[in-house]
Amino acid sequence: MAALKKLIAGNWKMNGTLESVRELVAGLKAGVGEVNAAEVVVCAPSIYLSEVSSLVEGSAIKLGSQDVSNAASGAYTGEISGAMLNDFGTQYAIVGHSERRHGRGESDELVAEKFKAAQDAGLIPILCIGELLEEREEGVTEQVCARQMDAVINAYGVESLKNSVVAYEPVWAIGTGKTASPEQAQEVHAFVRAHVAKQDAGVAAGLRIQYGGSMNAGNAAELLAQEDIDGGLIGGASLKADDFLTICRAGG
Repeated sequence: MAALKKLIAGNWKMNGTLESVRELVAGLKAGVGEVNAAEVVVCAPSIYLSEVSSLVEGSAIKLGSQDVSNAASGAYTGEISGAMLNDFGTQYAIVGHSERRHGRGESDELVAEKFKAAQDAGLIPILCIGELLEEREEGVTEQVCARQMDAVINAYGVESLKNSVVAYEPVWAIGTGKTASPEQAQEVHAFVRAHVAKQDAGVAAGLRIQYGGSMNAGNAAELLAQEDIDGGLIGGASLKADDFLTICRAGG
């Protein structure tokens, strides 16, 4: 299988001020020229998307959102549609992050609807999947990931994965400092690709699968060297320009 271009996406979560966002982007712009191969994306809080869009204009940094509504428009207080995100040059949209699945009760079906809504708006969804600690201990990691993937595949067909990214994020490794070993991560990534390949080998071969469990400047190179790890969805480490750029450079 030909190597896929690594995608390194920073998920800033609910962090930052206008001042700190400007400082962070300035630091990223100053160093992104040293990133040779990886695609670099920042997923800013929605209220800062306009500012960040202006700041990254003309640079190699692309813009992503942390969520998107499953509805196109209407009486949905507090929601943000794909079309609205498009207005600010957003190219990627995270859907199904564990903090929304488990913290906000989002179902597999709702996440699948958001996936489709993102694509309908011309965005590339980053579909987050992954198991809780108790699910790993019960040995059902693969079943959980397959179920979350199948919510999209069964609703919209395996071809819908063509214009998307999958992010495997073991929930027990997010923000905890714990990280799946490179071998553990590779095992799940290989399973995800094989699961898609059972329906369409071509789609599976072209699918970028990111790792999203506490990847940082210290472990990124070893994780990104694994055959089926095609990038990272970075949380805390994306809030420090130097750390995030180190991860981006590790992507090739």
